[in-house]
Amino acid sequence: MRALTLLIVSTLAAFALAAPASAGETVLPDLPTAPEGDVAGVNDWECAPTAKRPTPVVLVHGTFGDRRHLLEPLSKALLAKGFCAFSLDYGNRGTDDVVASARQLKRYVARVRRTTGAAKVSLVGHSQGGMMPRYYLKFLGGTRHVDDLVGIAPSNHGTGLLAPTQALTDQLIGLICVSCQQQTTGSAFLKRLNAGDETPGRVSYTQITTRYDEVVVPHTSGYLKAGPRTTNVTIQDKCPAAFSEHLLIPTDKVTIALTLNALTRRGPAAKGFQPAC
Repeated sequence: MRALTLLIVSTLAAFALAAPASAGETVLPDLPTAPEGDVAGVNDWECAPTAKRPTPVVLVHGTFGDRRHLLEPLSKALLAKGFCAFSLDYGNRGTDDVVASARQLKRYVARVRRTTGAAKVSLVGHSQGGMMPRYYLKFLGGTRHVDDLVGIAPSNHGTGLLAPTQALTDQLIGLICVSCQQQTTGSAFLKRLNAGDETPGRVSYTQITTRYDEVVVPHTSGYLKAGPRTTNVTIQDKCPAAFSEHLLIPTDKVTIALTLNALTRRGPAAKGFQPAC
């Protein structure tokens, strides 16, 4: 674990050294995103929701991710089920301030609703992409416009991964990757996000985690407080031989089945639902 931590920190440091910045500016350079474009059918701004699938789905990538990679199998599964599917790039690959990224998500959701005529969207996010939308829901009026939020290995209560080098991360990661510091267990940002009601509004909340998560540590920190509109599930509790870790969990067939179950029924994923293993 310590070796992985140091690898992450050294990688971030390399970004900083490659792109020095003047005072008050972000250190991380603008990072490329999905140069090959979208998965065919995703971000089709002429897609019309149907009576069977009235709610478009917006996919939200994680830190250092982009709108396409790791989301391809999930995108194809949504399209095969008849959903209008959209996916955005945000926050310089999710490294910027989470609050700014949530505002960007708010604008994107408004565009999807305006273009499709849909009253609401559903959000499916990986890692930070499962946590960041909760800021939009709780503080930016998003509960009026969102039906489901599915978090895949979400960093809802942060990660203890960086604790062994906390002094270094506070000085370095805060400059290079603002959202990384915000996603550290006990951060001021997460304390504010999780104070009071963790599942506001009439939104249905589904959190999908893996026991082999090496980034969101412990994996159960992705869970939200239990409630009638909340399902917390770990893929190995459904399929013990599911070996996907943090990076690959959005591509796992168990994850995709649980996500589709949440999106094709009223409420969150059914606690008794058993996907094919």
